[in-house]
Amino acid sequence: MTGREAPSNLELRANIHKRMHISSTSPGSRKHAVNKRYNRYAVGRIIEPVTTPVNNAATKGRKGKISNKNAAAGTDAANGTTSNGSAGFSEVDSEAALKGSLTPAGKPTADNSLGLDIEANDVGYIATVQIGTPPRDFKLLVDLSSADLWVGGEDCHSEGGGCGNHVFLGAGSSSSFVDTKQQFQVTYGSGAVAGDIITDDINVAGLDLKAHTFGVAAVESVDFSSDQTPFDGLMGLAQSQQALTLVEALAKSGLIEDAITSYKISRLADGKNDGEITFGGLDETKFDANTLITFDNVNRDGFWEGGMTVSVNGQDLELQDRTAIFDTGSTLIIAPDADATAVHQAIPGAKSDGQGGFTIPCSTAASVALTFGGQTFAINPQDLAFVPVDPDDPTGDCLSGIASGEIGDAKEWLVGDVFLKNAYFSTDVTKNQVSLAKLV
Repeated sequence: MTGREAPSNLELRANIHKRMHISSTSPGSRKHAVNKRYNRYAVGRIIEPVTTPVNNAATKGRKGKISNKNAAAGTDAANGTTSNGSAGFSEVDSEAALKGSLTPAGKPTADNSLGLDIEANDVGYIATVQIGTPPRDFKLLVDLSSADLWVGGEDCHSEGGGCGNHVFLGAGSSSSFVDTKQQFQVTYGSGAVAGDIITDDINVAGLDLKAHTFGVAAVESVDFSSDQTPFDGLMGLAQSQQALTLVEALAKSGLIEDAITSYKISRLADGKNDGEITFGGLDETKFDANTLITFDNVNRDGFWEGGMTVSVNGQDLELQDRTAIFDTGSTLIIAPDADATAVHQAIPGAKSDGQGGFTIPCSTAASVALTFGGQTFAINPQDLAFVPVDPDDPTGDCLSGIASGEIGDAKEWLVGDVFLKNAYFSTDVTKNQVSLAKLV
């Protein structure tokens, strides 16, 4: 939909496992097995491609600061420990993994912000916007590694029938809906969608964006059409090339100061539900300003990526020239096989499953940390111990939040929510920069 051909190395990224799902092995059984981890990297393209290269030139711009609606609210964000102050896996996550439902976000603490609902045990983060005339609520998965916004259409179909228990958009429900008759198709590692490019009005955190261009899917794979999928579409916030992303359109329309998007994603076990996405600036109540670092985006394909180093329990693993692609739509961290192996060799009790995954003790207190721009961000051990291999034994082995996979470059990592829950982060399209800070 962005109008650019996917670079050849992105085809490799279709093999990345991104989202975690838990499904029962038999009806009524308490034993649960981890299914595929899915990829949402878009390797498809619009039918009429545009070959103009992505513009990465850093132009003049300023980081905006967002005013607080409640200066006292939301200041107790995750502090790097589990909800009870102990290391390792939380039973709260186990119950959420089994139920697979959404935990609603609290009220955002900054203007121009949307709360981020938590999917299952921190599997994904979902924002609600209003689309159409009259406006109706649509739940959108926030995805930092794609640049397309789409929702299901009124004529949507999938294998075996319709597109599930979701909200759909079309001329029958919105008087401001305009179909351009141009087609789009996007293929993700977890499935695919195809349909028409349309324009319609979108309200984002009280900001009225008129005639925004995005996709309405006439066909969805079962990964998106399933009743168990708790969102109605995707909000891609990588850098666009042709069709503007939501934040770029808000900035172009003068509704926000600059095309800045900032994120605080919550850890379910903390019970704070204070996740939010902020458009046009940063929410200063969420981070320690003294730890804020900003660095250039080194990716030329539209993703958000920066150089990093890796340590375990304070010891630098001496992995040279590594970079990280940041992605809210990815649950885990995916590292090249040799790097993932090196990390787990430094974690007591870690084992390889022989298929790209690793297990670690659910009670691990290992400190895996990533350093960007001289600032080190530790991953909470509770995030590292993603889910028990046996749900009846939460004190045994857990699936590690770091797995191995091909991202493209041999030194390139995909850094998902396992890490991002431990930092406040922001992207700036105008400056082509990324910012990170420690949570407060």
